[in-house]
Amino acid sequence: MRIIPRTCLGLAGAAGLACAALAQPQVASPENRPYDDKLLRLSEILGAVHYLRELCGNNDGQLWRDRMKELMNAEGSSALRRAKLTRSFNDGYRSYSRTYYSCTASAQTAIQRFLTEGAEIADTLVKTVP
Repeated sequence: MRIIPRTCLGLAGAAGLACAALAQPQVASPENRPYDDKLLRLSEILGAVHYLRELCGNNDGQLWRDRMKELMNAEGSSALRRAKLTRSFNDGYRSYSRTYYSCTASAQTAIQRFLTEGAEIADTLVKTVP
């Protein structure tokens, strides 16, 4: 049985709620929405957390990638939007894979900060996206 810290569940759960909220019909242009900056940052955080938690042996498997897939299913309404979301996730993953080669105290701190920031972004999206 995997044990996932409560903070991780907070981000994972909030990301799931954000996906559900974002799946509602939108009024804005299909390519640009007012919350895109937050959405792209959340995608980047999911990529970074996916890499760092695996590096630090948290054995989350595909949890963070699955959350990204949910986000893509909810928000990837066009090829361009899907590409932007994918690029952000991959940028987060790659940037930390170039920085961290082993799990350090700094990597652990980055994980905690990302989990907190990601949960805050997801919560904001749930509360503000119509």
